[in-house]
Order: sequence, then C-alpha cells, then structure tokens
Amino acid sequence: MASIRAIVGLGNPGPQYADTRHNAGFWFLERLADRRGVSFRAESKLDGELATHGVGDGRLFLFKPASFMNESGGPVGKFLRYYRIEPSEVLVAYDELDLEPGDVRLKQGGGHGGHNGLRDLFRHLPATDFARLRIGIGHPGHKDRVTGHVLGRPSVAENRAIDDAIDRALDQVPDVLSGHWNRAVKQLHTAA
Repeated sequence: MASIRAIVGLGNPGPQYADTRHNAGFWFLERLADRRGVSFRAESKLDGELATHGVGDGRLFLFKPASFMNESGGPVGKFLRYYRIEPSEVLVAYDELDLEPGDVRLKQGGGHGGHNGLRDLFRHLPATDFARLRIGIGHPGHKDRVTGHVLGRPSVAENRAIDDAIDRALDQVPDVLSGHWNRAVKQLHTAA
C-alpha cells in the first residue's frame, strides 16, 4: 500500500448542512485538523478548503471539496493533480449507510456502493484504489427515505455514537500514515 499523503473528507458545504449525517467525512477531517493544530483556508483554484500539517515530503494535506457531495470528484481531481498526489496516496472519509452509528471501518479500494460522492470520484479520478474511512450513520430502513436521512441531523444518541467512532478513527491515523495499515484496521475494527 502506498503512503497516505492526503486525507479528503466528503460532505456538503454551507451552514445548513454542517450538522447533517452526510457531513460525517467533514466532521472527521475538522477534528483531525484540530488535533494537528491546523486550520482550513479556502482555495478557490482548487474549489475547496485546504489545511496542511508538516513540511516537505512529510506534509499531510487535508482537503474538503466546496461542491455538493454528488459533485465532489471535480474538486478532488483538481486538488490531486495540483499537488501531484496519486489516488493510491489518499484516504477518503465519508458517511456510510450500511454501518450503524458508532461503527467505523477502514477499507482499501472497492466499489462505490451507491454512495454519490464516491460515484463522482470514480468519474473524475484516474484510479479508484484510494483508501476509505467509512463512518456509520445507519440506514433509515427503506430506500425512499435515504435522502431525508442523510440530509437530516442525527439524534443525540446517534451523534454521540458517531463522535465516539470518529475519535476511535482519529486514534488510528498515526498508524495509517506510518504505513501500519493492517495494525490500524485491526485496532479500529476490534474496538468496542
């Protein structure tokens, strides 16, 4: 597995979406930036917000597209091309309907699973072998209720469970970045 040079969070821009389930990828990235003591700044040439940590070859890029979820691929593609980062060097964090709130999983490659943000990344990136951090938000039970669910706010209990899952994932970032992927997966997937 290639070294991770960038972490991308998926979500929707604007204050009206900030607290919705679909922004779990943004929540993860914002808390990672806080832990690393860095701030996001708007980068109009990239159509997104960028924070960096470290210098030189050890620099880690954190990127949030400024487009809506289903148009994430264009800004992410621009960002990767600008910094000459390969898809295999990226971890993408996003909300996952197929996991319950409180569940979080690392995954290497795979399909888009119907996720509109990933689907758009597939359209715009030269490869789809990027690593994923899947943050569980639960499924509403019927496909007709998915849009309202992902664009809705989690309950207090769900929010607490998602926050705990994000904390557990943040604890594994050092192993992910240092190339200890299997150790990070084992720790994250066996945590209760």
